[in-house]
Amino acid sequence: MCLDIRRGYPAPQGRNGRLRAAGSGYPAPMTLTVERRAAVLGADELAALDARWRAANYLTAGQLYLLDNPLLAEPLRPEHIKPRLLGHWGTAPGLNLLHAHLNRVIDARALDAMCVWGPGHGGPAVVAGTWLDGTWSEVYPDVPRDGAGMARLFRQFSFPGGIPSHVAPDVPGSINEGGELGYSLAHAYGAALDNPGLLVACVIGDGEAETGPLAGSWHANKFLDPVHDGAVLPVLHLNGWKIANPTVLARLPEEELTQLLRGYGHDPLFVSGDRPELVHRELAGALDEAVERIGRLQRAARGGAAGGVRERPRWPLIVLRTPKGWTGPDEVDGLPVAGTWRSHQVPLDGVRENPRHLRQLETWLRSYRPEELFDERGRPREAVLAQVPHGTRRLGSTPHANGGLLLRDLPVPPLEGAAVPVERPGSTLHEPTQVLGTLLTELMRATAARRDFRIVGPDETASNRLDAVYEATGKEWESAVLGVDRHLEHGGRVMEVLSEHLCQGWLEGYLLTGRHGLFSCYEAFVHIVDSMANQHIKWLRSARRLPWRVPIASLNYLLTSHVWRQDHNGFSHQDPGFVDHVLNKSPEVVRVYLPPDANTLLACADHVLHSRDYVNVVVAGKQPCFDWLDLESARAHCARGAGIWEWAGTESAGSGREPDVVLACAGDVPTQETLAAAWLLRRELPGLSVRVVNVVDIARLLPAEEHPHGMADGEYDALFTRDRPVIFAYHGYPWLIHRLTYRRAGHDQLHVRGYREQGTTTTPFDMVVRNDLDRYRLVMDVIDRVPGLAVRAAGVRQRMADVRFRHERWIREHGDDLPEVAGWRWDDGEGGGS
Repeated sequence: MCLDIRRGYPAPQGRNGRLRAAGSGYPAPMTLTVERRAAVLGADELAALDARWRAANYLTAGQLYLLDNPLLAEPLRPEHIKPRLLGHWGTAPGLNLLHAHLNRVIDARALDAMCVWGPGHGGPAVVAGTWLDGTWSEVYPDVPRDGAGMARLFRQFSFPGGIPSHVAPDVPGSINEGGELGYSLAHAYGAALDNPGLLVACVIGDGEAETGPLAGSWHANKFLDPVHDGAVLPVLHLNGWKIANPTVLARLPEEELTQLLRGYGHDPLFVSGDRPELVHRELAGALDEAVERIGRLQRAARGGAAGGVRERPRWPLIVLRTPKGWTGPDEVDGLPVAGTWRSHQVPLDGVRENPRHLRQLETWLRSYRPEELFDERGRPREAVLAQVPHGTRRLGSTPHANGGLLLRDLPVPPLEGAAVPVERPGSTLHEPTQVLGTLLTELMRATAARRDFRIVGPDETASNRLDAVYEATGKEWESAVLGVDRHLEHGGRVMEVLSEHLCQGWLEGYLLTGRHGLFSCYEAFVHIVDSMANQHIKWLRSARRLPWRVPIASLNYLLTSHVWRQDHNGFSHQDPGFVDHVLNKSPEVVRVYLPPDANTLLACADHVLHSRDYVNVVVAGKQPCFDWLDLESARAHCARGAGIWEWAGTESAGSGREPDVVLACAGDVPTQETLAAAWLLRRELPGLSVRVVNVVDIARLLPAEEHPHGMADGEYDALFTRDRPVIFAYHGYPWLIHRLTYRRAGHDQLHVRGYREQGTTTTPFDMVVRNDLDRYRLVMDVIDRVPGLAVRAAGVRQRMADVRFRHERWIREHGDDLPEVAGWRWDDGEGGGS
C-alpha cells in the first residue's frame, strides 16, 4: 500500500497532499531542520513507532466522536456518533508522537521517567497513551484493553458520568491539571527536586508558553542541582496556533527563537517536519542526544572527590514543530483545517446531521488502518506494543505521578524544643514565626539525609523570621556567588525566587510526587497564585474520589507579614482576602487556621505538616506578639478549634446564667485588641459578665453539615449563646464571618469588626483604629449592644471615644502610638495592667 509521506496513511483527502504555500492563507510547507544525526532506527523499530502513533491517533479521534462501533466493523451511521462533540484534536497528534517516542527511549535505556503534559487540551491523547500501555485497564478494570474496553473508553470521554476533556487526576501518570495553562514546567522542576534518578519530560504547548507563569518557569533551571536533583527535559511543541490565533513563539524566526532559548540557559535541539518517517527518525535522534547530554552533565557534577564540576549546566531542550491537527482532515467544506487554527477542537462538526461530514469522518478514521493496529477482538497488536516499557517504567504507571505511593511520614521534632514558656497569659512576647523557625530548623536537620522537605517563598524567608533554617540548610543557588552573598549553596533546600507562581508550582510538583513542604509568603501577595491554588484544590478533591490515588502531603501556606503589621509598607501590602478565596472551595479539602500566639502556631504547624490531601492556610504574624497559652493549653485549644478563655472573661462558671456579652476573636492582632477590651471592661464595668471566645480554626464557624470541622448548632449556641450580643474581632474582611454564620440562631446579634480597606503607611495601632477594630471601639460596641448599658455606661463610652480622638492627634505629632497602647500588658488582677 502506498503511503502519503506526510501523513503516514493513504491519502484520500486534500487537493495535493501537501500544505499550500504561504500567501494563500495556508502555512508554508514545513521543512526538516537537521542539526544532528537521525536515530539509527531499524525497519521494525520505525514501523513500531509509527504503528504506536497511528493507534494513539485513532483512539484519540475515537474518543472525540464515537459512541459505538469502535473498530469500524460496519460503516459509520449517525447513531454511532456522540450527540455532543466535546474535546480537542489539534494538539493531540503531537502529544501522541511524543508519547510513542518517550516510550521508546525509556524502554531502550531503562529510564526512570515521567512526563508532565502541559497542553491543556491534550486530554484524549494522554488517555489513549495510558490505555495502550495497559495502565488505564489496571486502574479501571471495567475498561479492558480490547474492543469492549475501547468502546467504554470512547463513550466515557467528555460524556455524563465519564471523564473530563482535559488531563485530570482521573488520568494515571498525570500530575498537571489541564484546565488552566502555565504550570507544567514549574511542576516538572518540582517533581525533579530531590529525585536524582528521575528524568521529567515536560511538554509545553506554544499557547501555554505565552502565559506569565510559564515564562517565569524558564528560570527554574538555575535552581536545579545536578547532584541531588533529577533532570527536566522541556519539549516545546510548536504547532502554530491557539484556538483562533497564531502563537508568538511559532512565528519567531528560528534564529531569534534559538537565541531566546539559549538566553534562558538551554541548548535547544530542533525537530521540524510534516513527513512522518523523517520526523520519527529526527525526534528519536533528538531524544537520544538529549538523554545522553543529561547523563554526561550529571556524571560530571556527581563525579570526583571534590564533588565534580559545579558550573551551572546548560541543559538540553527539544523544540518540536509539527502541524496542528496533523493527520486530520485537510479541508472541511472547502476551508483549510489541518495545519490551521480550525483543527483546534473537533475538525468535523454536525456529523450526525451531515452525511458528507459522516463519510469524511469515516475516511479519516479508516486512514489509520485500525485493522493493522488492533486484532479482531480489539486488542493492540504486537507492533503497537513493541516499545512500551513494562511495570512502573510505563508513563501511566510511574509511582512518581501517584506520589502517595512514595510518601513517608514527616519526622516533625517534638514541639517542646521550640515552645516558649508561659507562666501567666500575656506576661511575655515572642515573634511567632521566629519560634516556628526553630522547629523548622530541626525538621530540616531531621530530613537532611532523606531530602523530602523543602521551604519555598518569594525572597522572604529571613524577612518572615524563618532564617534559623539556614543553620541546617542554605538557599538553593546554581548561578554565580559573590562575596557579599549569604546562605547560598548548591543543594540547599530553601527555594527563593521572586515569583509566587514558580514557588507554588515547585511545591505542587514536589508534593504530588511524594514529598513535603511549606510555602511562606506575604499575606497580600499570595493572591498572585489564587488560580493555582484553585486548581490544586480541585485536583485534591477529584483525587480523593479515586481509590487508586494515594493521599499526598498537604499544601501548607504560612501567610505572614500580614495586613495589621504592614503599617510600614502601606495600603498596597494590606489584603487578608486569600482566606475568603480558599474558604469558597471544596470544604473537604480546605482548612484555615489563625493561631493567636507562638505556641498555638507551633501546634497548628505540627498538625498541618502531618496532614494529607488538604490545602492548609495558616495566618500568623512575625512581629512581637503576646504569649497567651502554654504548649499544653495551645495543643488543647487547637484541637478544639474554638474555645472559651475563662481566664480572660468575667463570667462566673457557677453562676448558672449566660454572659451579658461575648467577645470573640480570630487572629493575633484581633486577639490582642479583644483582650485589651476585656481588660478595659473589667476595670470600667466590673459588674458586666463577659465571655471571651477565641477561634483558631475558622471553619468551625460553619454548620457541621457544610464542613467537616463545622459545629453542630447546639455546640455553636453553647459557645456563642443564642441571643446575647457577640462582638467578633476578625483578622480579615468582616463579611466572611457573617457568611459563615448567617444560618446560626444568634446571627442577628453578631457584630463583626475586621479589615475594611482602610489602609495606609501609619503606626500599628492606627491600622486597627482606622478599621474600627481597636480595643476602644470594641468597648463602645459592647456598650451600644448590651441592653441597658447605653445610658448607664455613657460616660465610659465617651472616654473611649476621647482616647481614639487623642490617638489621632498623638501619632500625627509624635509618629508613634500612645504610651498606654504601646506599653499595655495583660494583668488579670483588679485594677492591674498598665
